[in-house]
Amino acid sequence: MLDAGAWGIVVPMVNSREEAERAVEATRYQPLGGRSVGGGRHALSFGTTASEYYAHANDEVLLVLQIEHIDGVEHADEIFSVPGVDACFIGPNDLGASMGIGLGVPLECDHPRMIEAIAHIRETARKHGVAPGIHCSSADAVNQRMQEGFQFCAMASELRYLLGGLSADIDKLNWEAALPHQIEEAGHGEIVRY
Repeated sequence: MLDAGAWGIVVPMVNSREEAERAVEATRYQPLGGRSVGGGRHALSFGTTASEYYAHANDEVLLVLQIEHIDGVEHADEIFSVPGVDACFIGPNDLGASMGIGLGVPLECDHPRMIEAIAHIRETARKHGVAPGIHCSSADAVNQRMQEGFQFCAMASELRYLLGGLSADIDKLNWEAALPHQIEEAGHGEIVRY
């Protein structure tokens, strides 16, 4: 991905220092990591020379580790102390599930253990100079999280906004769905609304 021109990588389910170290090793060049220097595609993707790309890649390529399991919360200090980690991103749904709180918990879950875990991740990340991030459900939630000190927020999902816009337009249509017997009895050329 990086050689094809990605400006960063998001690594899911990082739960230990060892996993964080492997992520850094794969995304950083020497002396921080062991990313391969073979080929010239990476420099072409950024419209520069290979030497120029190598000189700046370790500082400019973003490495985000997703903390979405209680094991990641418990090892946050070890994970965020790994040199080369730029940001973390909390996945509240998976985190809540791993904590036994439930499947599909709201992104702004008010369960006391979730609130404590999210605060722990945020503060531990900030202690190590890692930008804390989180998935939010709305603009209001992003504003709330920014006030709490989060620097990297995702707002809902493309699918949610796509379906929301589609639903809003469908609600404006002047039609009713056809009943099953109307579909069966429809003749050639008739409009049938499914």
